[in-house]
Amino acid sequence: MPETYDKKTIADLLDAKLGWPELHEMMSSYKDPDRFDKYISVLQDRAPWPEQILLPLGPHLFIVKKSNGDIVTKSTSGFEFGDYRENWKLKARIFVRDTDEKYEEIYPKLSHAHPEWMELREFYDPLDGRLLYVEAVPPGYPIVHNFEPDLQGFYEEWLGRPL
Repeated sequence: MPETYDKKTIADLLDAKLGWPELHEMMSSYKDPDRFDKYISVLQDRAPWPEQILLPLGPHLFIVKKSNGDIVTKSTSGFEFGDYRENWKLKARIFVRDTDEKYEEIYPKLSHAHPEWMELREFYDPLDGRLLYVEAVPPGYPIVHNFEPDLQGFYEEWLGRPL
């Protein structure tokens, strides 16, 4: 029988408060069947807004269901990036590292990619300025749309309940 973890342990996991032995055991063992629900519950308790979290996309980015039924991508700050099927990055603040000077703000000299071969795009929350995501791509490459989840399939086929 897989070990089950309570909400406090899941919260400690998110806050990096678990010791290595417990973390290793948690990562190595079978997952308890309600872990996703506990995880969502911890995230929902911490959310500064009332919308229901359907799926986390990152530590500060979520797919949520609004009271009117719309499903949108939303950040911790409350900024709504629009329909979850659209590329949220297009509405983020973007900083592009594409020169030696910009790279050397975060990398030691000669330890970064050549700016003519790769650029780093940093995507920030428009309201609070929190870094949400970074992508490394060749210069001029379109902004990547990483993930368009099948929410209905995930909920119905994986979790066994309606969205």
